[in-house]
Amino acid sequence: MEKLLVRGGNRLEGEIPISGAKNAALPLMIAALLTDETLTLHNTPRLADVMQLQKILGNHGADIMIAGKRAGQGRFTGETLRISAREIIDTTAPYELVSKMRASFWVLGPLLARCGEAKVSLPGGCAIGTRPVDLYLQALQRMGAEIEVEGGYVVARAPKGRLNGAHVMFPKVSVGATHVVMMAATLAEGETVIENAAREPEVADLAECLVKMGAQIEGIGRSTLRIQGRERLHGAEHSIVADRIEAGTYAMAAAMTDGEVLLRGARAEHLSAFIDVMAQAGIEVREVDGGLAVRRANGEMRAVTVETQPHPGFPTDLQAQLMALMTRAQGVSSIRETIFENRFMHVQELVRLGADITLMGDTALVKGVASLKGAPVMATDLRASVSLVIAALAAQGETEIHRLYHLDRGFEALEEKLSAVGADIERVAA
Repeated sequence: MEKLLVRGGNRLEGEIPISGAKNAALPLMIAALLTDETLTLHNTPRLADVMQLQKILGNHGADIMIAGKRAGQGRFTGETLRISAREIIDTTAPYELVSKMRASFWVLGPLLARCGEAKVSLPGGCAIGTRPVDLYLQALQRMGAEIEVEGGYVVARAPKGRLNGAHVMFPKVSVGATHVVMMAATLAEGETVIENAAREPEVADLAECLVKMGAQIEGIGRSTLRIQGRERLHGAEHSIVADRIEAGTYAMAAAMTDGEVLLRGARAEHLSAFIDVMAQAGIEVREVDGGLAVRRANGEMRAVTVETQPHPGFPTDLQAQLMALMTRAQGVSSIRETIFENRFMHVQELVRLGADITLMGDTALVKGVASLKGAPVMATDLRASVSLVIAALAAQGETEIHRLYHLDRGFEALEEKLSAVGADIERVAA
């Protein structure tokens, strides 16, 4: 077991390279199951979730070669993965693998589309809400799949060996369901129309890669997707989009310390709602050559009123970090969580550091305080863990952060990146 020690008070200054997006890397890796040729993915982040998914894909027969960096790339640039699923040797995704990471459930779409059958354990992952998979299953049934849930597994079959195109209207936006149905539709017979599709940049990144693999997809980045099924897809080469959540996280870490950083590789068009909220708080995030520059505009931070929304709204994956930041803002911030019903587990840990936060149903009222003080705290999920780091950077004294396996799922080389711009942070044995 390990823990992070953070000694607060240092101003962050310098350049932070932004890694490839975890939320894009995982569906892109899974898309390799759609073809018997090699899919090459550049800028793949080194994360626990990526390594876990490699095991899951290997279970299905995929060969994965880690090719390292391309010439001229920097210290924190991700790896190149070459994934070849020439033959699917097993269409079962077992509980012991899927239970460790929710996104691994998404193999259901490609396995069913390519092989005509799949048996996938119901998913696990962060305990931030129920996140049911009914939208996935109802959509696949509309495409002709016969689905049963037996012993904790989803057992799906395409009676004719191939799915049919269909009209799918999601009653609510779901990133996971959009990924699954879009991948399945690329090999279905006929046209699939997805309405109320997720518009997140990671969904668009997957769609763009599928097009490189031979898929025909119209409406990329919009809420209606039209997909013409193909008999087969081929291999391709794709570079994973920069992680907007990592970029937003480091922007808030810099603001928390009244610092000034360049987020190398970050893209403003993926963070428009976040940038607007930062402006309300008195934090300047502006596009410059090579990324985004971040600094406090007038020295003091102001309270904000925010509610999380599907893209292009304010991301739920930045909610915990914003809450940490607002603990030091002037006034009372109102942060409403509309995506996940149980994503306030970080509140009590922030209170341990001296935060003044009141919960009222799906809304947190955060009253800014003069100072935070270091204390032992415990991560409860991926984004909650990094919110504690942000708070600790401004806290007096030393903060111990435990249960780092959450952090390692989604942030590549976090302590190295923060140390390089002035943070006093280290990983030690617990």
